[in-house]
Amino acid sequence: MPPTDQELRDVLTRARTIAVVGLSDKPERDSNEVARYLQSEGYRIVPVNPMLTEVLGERSYPSLAAIPPEVRVDIADVFRRSDQVPPVVDEAIARHVPVVWMQLGVEHPGAAARARAAGATVYENLCIMVQHRRLRIPPSRRGP
Repeated sequence: MPPTDQELRDVLTRARTIAVVGLSDKPERDSNEVARYLQSEGYRIVPVNPMLTEVLGERSYPSLAAIPPEVRVDIADVFRRSDQVPPVVDEAIARHVPVVWMQLGVEHPGAAARARAAGATVYENLCIMVQHRRLRIPPSRRGP
């Protein structure tokens, strides 16, 4: 069942920090465009890409597990092939990330079920930027 607009609005309003798994340093890539947009809307972006040391002015980490524990991650936004999702979800569960968001074209029912069983909210095959724009969430309304 697709999420309601209110559910999406609540998640996007509460979130402050988004780990973008698979963030590219190439501006023409979807992951970079989405992360730049989210950054411009006031979210802190934590890049996750083992091939990079920095993206969009932020230190990049090789995995969700490598992000220091004092860095709160509200959403793990996944830009990986669907077959590469399970280890990302396992790391999100271990970190107690409350939301696992799989971008357009990314879905893994088994990993999603594990994340939900661990208490996470999960979205599959859904673009966070498209939803944010559609819902018109103002920067001043986000965060605790």
